[in-house]
Amino acid sequence: MLSESGRVQQIDKKFEVDVLDGNFANQLFVRLVAKDKRFTKVDFKYSIFDTSYLRNCKFDSCDFTGCRFIATNLHGSTFSGCKFDYSTFERTLVESDILDTECPGHENLKWWFARTLRMNYQQLGDATSANKAIGVELQASKLHKWKAWHSNESYYRKKYAGAKRVRAFVDWISFTILDFIWGNGESALKLLRAIVITLVAMSLIDVLAFRDRQRLDSYVQAFGDAPRIFLGTLSPSHYSDTYLTAILFARLIALGFLLSIIIKRLNRR
Repeated sequence: MLSESGRVQQIDKKFEVDVLDGNFANQLFVRLVAKDKRFTKVDFKYSIFDTSYLRNCKFDSCDFTGCRFIATNLHGSTFSGCKFDYSTFERTLVESDILDTECPGHENLKWWFARTLRMNYQQLGDATSANKAIGVELQASKLHKWKAWHSNESYYRKKYAGAKRVRAFVDWISFTILDFIWGNGESALKLLRAIVITLVAMSLIDVLAFRDRQRLDSYVQAFGDAPRIFLGTLSPSHYSDTYLTAILFARLIALGFLLSIIIKRLNRR
């Protein structure tokens, strides 16, 4: 039931000249070497690059569909118009500029491409590039989730039909809300914005329920008290236990989100 895949092993080989319209599909490159070379319209589909050295090379309109890069040095290499559908990277030195120009067109493939690069940069301890990859990953994931329930494209309507479309809508709502609150674990600024909105809402509730809503200083005083109430250093006696419990719950969630963001940032370094 099984047959040979036809993969060609290229061990300890070196590119001596530039390559134009070459076909190196389904190859296993082990310790391949190329420096300052130009590859134009070269087919590398389904190939594996293992512990290879491809430094300062220029890849123009090359096809890397289904390729796997393992412990490969691509430092200084640039890519233009290349195809990276279903490609994966492991412990590979590659410039983060690849995220700006070489992402696949389909959102699900773009998400996978950014995800594998994010994991790759985390393995290398490159926190800056990992954060950049996470941004692309979240953006692609959000658009994919939106299209899963909203788009009329045949791919989405065939894959997400009936109950799956409803679940996709719920998934998109959840993702969007968490993105607004704290950027799905990646944005301290969004979390700060959410806390400020919470303080404003607490101030309005305080004024409407217990103060003179016609006086401007009522709003100023309420907003001044809101941070202390939120942090638990002030507990007005006229507040109900249920409302104070809700504030405590919101405070614990905000603290948990903040600690999660900090821990994630530290783990990437």
